[in-house]
Amino acid sequence: MPSGKRARQQRQAAATTPPPPVRSKGAGGARSRQASPRALAIAGGVALLAVIAIVLGVVLASSGGGSKSLPSASDIKGLPNPGNALSPAALQGAPQANALFKGIPQQGLVLGKPTAPVEMEMFIDVQCPICQGYEVNDLPTVVQKYIRPGTVQLHLQPWAFLGPQSFTGRLGLIAASFQNKGFEYAKVLYDNQGQEESGWLDGQEMANIAASVTGLDLPRWQTDTNGSGVKTIASEVDKAASKDNVVGTPTIFVGCLGGKLHDISVPRYAPTLQETEQAINAAAATCSK
Repeated sequence: MPSGKRARQQRQAAATTPPPPVRSKGAGGARSRQASPRALAIAGGVALLAVIAIVLGVVLASSGGGSKSLPSASDIKGLPNPGNALSPAALQGAPQANALFKGIPQQGLVLGKPTAPVEMEMFIDVQCPICQGYEVNDLPTVVQKYIRPGTVQLHLQPWAFLGPQSFTGRLGLIAASFQNKGFEYAKVLYDNQGQEESGWLDGQEMANIAASVTGLDLPRWQTDTNGSGVKTIASEVDKAASKDNVVGTPTIFVGCLGGKLHDISVPRYAPTLQETEQAINAAAATCSK
C-alpha cells in the first residue's frame, strides 16, 4: 500500500495527465485524435441546456403552463353561448348533471347552505378514475340526501398530481366556479372522462364541457381559464393539500363546519357511500348540538 505522500503524488500525476486518445475512422482509415477540451466544454454546455429545458418543461406543466392544452377563442367558436345542457352540442349526461345541482346554493367551490352544520371537503383530480367513480356513483346520493336538505356543505378542492392535463384541466373547473357553475362542470367532466394522460382533456374538450353547463358564459369562462385568477385558486388548493397531507385522490374530510375535519379516506382512497354516510351522520349528531 503506498504511503500518504506517494498517494498524493499519484493523484497529482493523474490530474495532469492529458485525456487518452480516441479512435475515429476517417477517409484515410483509423487514426488517433485527442479529445478537445473546447469540444468537451461545448458538449457539457449542451447537456446542461438539455437538462434545464426538461426541468423547465416539467415546471411549466405543473404550474398550469402548457397553453396548447387551454381553451382558445377558436375552441368556443360555434358552441352555444351561454352553455345549454339541452343543446345538440351538449355532452353525455349533461341534463342530469345540471339538474342534480339546480336550486342548491353555490358560491365558488362551495356547495350547500351556509347554515349546514356539517362540512365535507373533497380533494379531486380531474383525470383520476377513482374520483370519477365516486363522483358518478356516490356523490349524487350525498347531494340529494344531505346537501340539498341543508345538512352538509361541500367544499371542492381541485388538486392536480396525475400529469400535465391535470394541472391545465382543473383550471377550466375553477373558471366555471367563478360563475358558480363549478359543480355542474365537474359532473359533466367526470361523466365523459377519458383515459388518464391520453390527451383527451385538451382545450376543445374543456370548451365542450363548458358548453354543456346551462347558463355558463363561454367567452368569460375562456378568458378566466387563461387568466391569473384561476392559478391563484389552484395555488391555494395546493397549499391546502400540503397542509392536510393529501397524497392522492379522492381524499375526503368530514367534520363540523368551520371545525376540525377528519380524513375518512384512510386506509384507502375513496370511501364507500356507506362509510361516507356514517361519517356524515356521526358529525351531524355532534355538530347539531
